Amino acid sequence: MNVTLASWRDTWHEAGAPSVDESLFHLLVACYSEKHRYYHTLQHLRECFELFDGARDMARHPAEIGLALWFHDAIYDVRRHDNEARSADMAAASIMASGLGEDVAGRVHMLIMATCHDQPPSDTDAQLLTDVDLAILGADAKRFDESDKQIHAEYAHLAWNDFREGRKRVLNSFLDRPRLYSTDRFYAAYEMQARANLHRSLSKL
Repeated sequence: MNVTLASWRDTWHEAGAPSVDESLFHLLVACYSEKHRYYHTLQHLRECFELFDGARDMARHPAEIGLALWFHDAIYDVRRHDNEARSADMAAASIMASGLGEDVAGRVHMLIMATCHDQPPSDTDAQLLTDVDLAILGADAKRFDESDKQIHAEYAHLAWNDFREGRKRVLNSFLDRPRLYSTDRFYAAYEMQARANLHRSLSKL
């Protein structure tokens, strides 16, 4: 699914929303197009939806995962540590305003918070969403290296040594996990390549 107004409408209709706020679509596109973003952009959003479209059969509530994807990086400020929470709050408020209930808003909020990647999720939809979000780690070497440069560009305000130490902590935290991907399908498709990419990235720091 491409990142279009039509796909935006489809996601809300699939979720059962009685109304669709098209101005919110344009707001999100503007968010993902902010000048300080290099990785957390519409490119990342498109890649996530392409992967999710091929794995929708794994979802219990596919429309809710779709909504979570739209909003999961809506707020992105590298100087803050609450981007996921602010994005999740934005999603929940938008869902409530659309006429969908608190149960949907709560589940989507939970899904977005799972993209903090601070612990493996137990919820099956959250497992799928986080695997989609982390699939970039297992991309082919060319795309992964491009994403590495994009991440560095987002932290251009940091001195190299500060960025290097922070990046090493993040990459090692992934490598220390027993497995990077929660679902068997993503594990089989991306785990080996992801670990190779992470090791290569660390060797450059």
